[in-house]
Amino acid sequence: MPPRRSTRATTKAASQSKLNFSNKVTKPLPSRPNQKDKAVKLEEAITRTATPSPPPSSEPAPEQELSPAEVNAAKVSQAAINRYWKRIEDSRLAKEVHKKHGTGLGTGEKVLRYFDVSSQFGPCVGITRLERWQRAERLGLNPPIEVLAVIVKEGRGEEKAHLDQLLSSTAIGERE
Repeated sequence: MPPRRSTRATTKAASQSKLNFSNKVTKPLPSRPNQKDKAVKLEEAITRTATPSPPPSSEPAPEQELSPAEVNAAKVSQAAINRYWKRIEDSRLAKEVHKKHGTGLGTGEKVLRYFDVSSQFGPCVGITRLERWQRAERLGLNPPIEVLAVIVKEGRGEEKAHLDQLLSSTAIGERE
């Protein structure tokens, strides 16, 4: 049996309340700065931009100081980097299947690419390898000194992760 409807004469329109926009706003308005404050701020901004900056010196810029970690990394030998990479390969459960991707790459590049895909040191997109290593060090994640050694010795401090290069080229539509 279908549900029974009410026999009252009230309709939905009669029971709904109407919107009323004639009421005052109860929220306080943000205070506006007066014209004097604006003028003072404008004057300060003009004087800051109008002051001439010191002329660039003709002396060469001093070399950037190396951090203690970078000094230690410079002492790491190529044999230690090779041993580090051998330990990584030996710890893998499955051996390398697609050897064609690793051919032509030196041990340093393999170490850096392994660092790029190691998520325990934080994201690698949009940051250089050196900045990522330093950030992981600051956060106490103990990044391998061998990675910093490769970055310092091969001068790859400003190089971004290989994965970052792949992602940005794919997003733009470029091909290698």
